[in-house]
Amino acid sequence: MNMSQIKVEPAREEHVAHSERICELIYESALQRGTGIARRKPEYIAAKIRSGKAVVAMDGDKLIGFSYIECWGHGDYVATSGLIVDPEYRHLGLAARIKEATFALARDRFPYAKLFSITTSLPVMKLNSRMGYRPVTFSELTDDEEFWHGCEGCVNYDILLRNKRRMCLCTGMLYDPATSASTPKPGRMAPYKMLFLNVVKRLFRVK
Repeated sequence: MNMSQIKVEPAREEHVAHSERICELIYESALQRGTGIARRKPEYIAAKIRSGKAVVAMDGDKLIGFSYIECWGHGDYVATSGLIVDPEYRHLGLAARIKEATFALARDRFPYAKLFSITTSLPVMKLNSRMGYRPVTFSELTDDEEFWHGCEGCVNYDILLRNKRRMCLCTGMLYDPATSASTPKPGRMAPYKMLFLNVVKRLFRVK
């Protein structure tokens, strides 16, 4: 497999044709993790692509990865979501390339917005930390009701409700451009972030 031939780039109109396959990969990824992710329809993915809020990874004509951005609170908050990689292309560093491209797209489109993420994925937490995200409580994330309604399709939604939306199995992470002087280089991580990830690893082992 020649990774140099794989293109990671902002999605264009021609990529709309892959919307159904993207939804399948998102769903399959959720099943494999055994946690949950909000279901998406092809029409929703197509709208993201057409509005310039998505990134694709292509191996020739084959779609092998995807991610998109969502805006909340009138653009004050932005989330990078739906990161998926075709199973045949995992463990090759492709997820990091997609994440970095989606982060760059979000920063370009919404330079003053706070970027946030809620995830149960340890690899995603590591990628977020390397780009300058910090772990936060849910109270520091958007209070946009539409965002939280999106969690209704997750298998863990009842946990979120029982905790009055203060916590769930997901970890909240935030990148605030007002307090982040620069984005850390890939592979480098602040000590407090490393401590956070070590704690998360221990929690996963307990489970």
